[in-house]
Amino acid sequence: MTDYINCGDALHQLYEFLDGELTDEKRATIADHLDHCAPCDEAAKFETELRHVIADRCQEEVPEDLMHRIAAALKAARGEA
Repeated sequence: MTDYINCGDALHQLYEFLDGELTDEKRATIADHLDHCAPCDEAAKFETELRHVIADRCQEEVPEDLMHRIAAALKAARGEA
């Protein structure tokens, strides 16, 4: 049996849950909460779908020239030659 977790705590730890950054016990507690709480489950589904959309649409490569200009600007801002 998993420990009880309230909605606020479950949602507060949702990103760590989705990223797989929690212990097995904490993950099971949140998964159990999501199984029994429709609003929190909907929030988790929304975040999961949002991550998929962002991953699908943000696959453009940065032009090499732009990367060099950004690196040079960062060096200049740090006072490096």
